[in-house]
Amino acid sequence: MLTYNQMVVDNGSDEATDLVFRALADATRRDILRRSTQGGLSVSRLAEAYSMSFAAVQKHVAVLERAGLITKERRGREQLVRTNPEAVRRARQSLDELEATWRGRVDRMSQLLNDDAD
Repeated sequence: MLTYNQMVVDNGSDEATDLVFRALADATRRDILRRSTQGGLSVSRLAEAYSMSFAAVQKHVAVLERAGLITKERRGREQLVRTNPEAVRRARQSLDELEATWRGRVDRMSQLLNDDAD
């Protein structure tokens, strides 16, 4: 199993990138991620917002935590969930790099087509 430091998206880790984007592929997990930006919400408080069992919400939280997108902190009997902004930033950076690559390729293809037309 990967450690937290290995799980955040970086250029050299396809496995870590896969974990992040698999976690983000689910609408419930994206919503949990959005809600957890508001500060430390407990898992039980998060579970109130969904029409699924507490255990199901816990599983979604665990997927996000394994991907490094959120952190959990125990306070008494509660586990507080917070978004890890650095991991989200790195995921965005990965998408920005993919976009730049594809925009460059499309621009080069357009240029080649224009050169052929002339």
